[in-house]
Amino acid sequence: MSRPVPSRLRRRTGDVLRGSPHRRMQIGFLLIAIVLSVFAARLVQLQGVDPRSYAQMAAAEGQRVVALPATRGEILDRNGQPMADTVAGRMVVADPKVTKEVAPELATILSERLGVDYFETLRRLRVEDSRFQYIARQVPASKAEKVVADVQEQFKDDKGRPFAGLMTERDPLRTYPNKSVAANLVGFLGENGKEGKERAIVGLAGLEDSFNAYLSGKDGEARYEVGAGNQIPLGDNTVTPAVDGKNLTLTIDRDLQYYTQRVLQQTVTKSGGESGIAVIQDTRTGELLALADYPTYDAADPYRYDKELYRSSALTDVYEPGSVEKVLTISALVDAGLGFKEQRFKVPGQLNRQDRPIGDYWDHGTLKLTLAGILAKSSNVGTVLAADQFKKGQLRGYLTRFGLGARTGLGLGGETRGIVPQGAAWTSQVGDRIAFGQSLSVNAVQMTAAVNTIANGGVRVDPTLVKGAARTDGGTEIGTDVATSRRVISEEAARETMLMMERVVDPDAGVAPRAAVPGYRVAGKTGTAQRVVDGRYDGSLSVSFAGFAPADDPRFTIYVVVHRPRAGSGGGSVAGPAFAKLMSHTLRRYGVAPSGTEPNQTPVEW
Repeated sequence: MSRPVPSRLRRRTGDVLRGSPHRRMQIGFLLIAIVLSVFAARLVQLQGVDPRSYAQMAAAEGQRVVALPATRGEILDRNGQPMADTVAGRMVVADPKVTKEVAPELATILSERLGVDYFETLRRLRVEDSRFQYIARQVPASKAEKVVADVQEQFKDDKGRPFAGLMTERDPLRTYPNKSVAANLVGFLGENGKEGKERAIVGLAGLEDSFNAYLSGKDGEARYEVGAGNQIPLGDNTVTPAVDGKNLTLTIDRDLQYYTQRVLQQTVTKSGGESGIAVIQDTRTGELLALADYPTYDAADPYRYDKELYRSSALTDVYEPGSVEKVLTISALVDAGLGFKEQRFKVPGQLNRQDRPIGDYWDHGTLKLTLAGILAKSSNVGTVLAADQFKKGQLRGYLTRFGLGARTGLGLGGETRGIVPQGAAWTSQVGDRIAFGQSLSVNAVQMTAAVNTIANGGVRVDPTLVKGAARTDGGTEIGTDVATSRRVISEEAARETMLMMERVVDPDAGVAPRAAVPGYRVAGKTGTAQRVVDGRYDGSLSVSFAGFAPADDPRFTIYVVVHRPRAGSGGGSVAGPAFAKLMSHTLRRYGVAPSGTEPNQTPVEW
């Protein structure tokens, strides 16, 4: 129960209230001064004592948009082994409304620890009217989280609250566990690098580039309201889920690819060459089991290498095939009913034609060679004499059906068509040289597929690099499910040509005994061609060997090319041994039984 106020105190208070106006004014001013002091102290706190803390609190109000990265599809070899896979990673993102006050110092730290560009980072930390900016993408999770934690500690406010302007979000990280193995095919990812644009991760080379949309899927997005830096549970929150990318399975055999690259490197280095290519194709399906370039690069650390190495020279580089092309000429003759393996020719040491004489790589008088002997000895003169039987345009038609002059459509960018002269460009002189592999150009996959046509009984099957079917960013669907085939020569003509090619590796008859594989019948052909640079022959060579085995029941076709080996090198002495190593290894790896019959002994002379 409250006690009554004494009358003495009531009288004293009333006296004060009823005092003079001057007295009441003094009391009023005192009260105003007290209120103003409180406001002033608060202002000092906001502007001087703790500005960062309150700036962060203010910035933490509003709506935040967070990207939800899709998981990129893996690139797998034919056996499901990863060629490019995805592991846990983080993106480092900034809220410019918070970071702009400390942007220079923060940009310095981030450029040093994350390797990002200082000036671009500084710009992103200061973007107006933005609450979300990428600073770094696909950073290993432990590294990203350590950097952000250190920044949050260094820039925390005076009340000990962590800095709210930098954070991490999920961002799957691409890895290349096989480093240089198939790097020329797989390619790599990187930021698009366009100033002022979102730092998107895209394919920059190889299949990562050609199938970027197929692999990358579609990122999602989360929008949510925040207050005091935290999500408001009942706020306006929406989520658009990410759509993950699809896996891309290749026809490549990872382990065989590794072995092929090693043999190719040894071959190029030992011969003093500049570069080389090796292709292994499944004869029956057209699938490429290995496609090697040397030199190449490490897909896990691509920026240490010249950009020229990012492509597959087996598709992008063209050259004159040399004498390997003779098997196409001779098979076309047989198919057209104009030649057969024991057909007889008198082959002089030199053939005088319109613009220049045609000779062989060795000096000889007139030789009595069969058509098989012309191929086994690799006679230019004999090949031209045999090709004289073609009607106008007939050989060109065959070469086109073999696939020369057209892209293979493997799905990699930058492929060249090669050159098969057309119309008036095909003069009689040009036709003579094309018959033995000059005055036209090919890429290595084209040539492999053409020789494989003979191995496959005269049916050309599209070479393929992708299992199933997948669509490139250019809109083309490729893969084993959509590959086509067509008959180019008859089965009889293909077999007849095989029997002639088998004589090439015979130690008593041919020029490439070092391409033989013990226990297996081998059919093949050497190639030695002058290289064209700036429209003229520069004196250097490309040497090669193409063949298949077992010759009587072919399973694999292999083509090896070495560019610019030292003087005196030839297809039989440089590429032939590499072919033998690769073919022997491939036959054993796939459990192909040795041949049950002996090589044929078709006469090479008469």
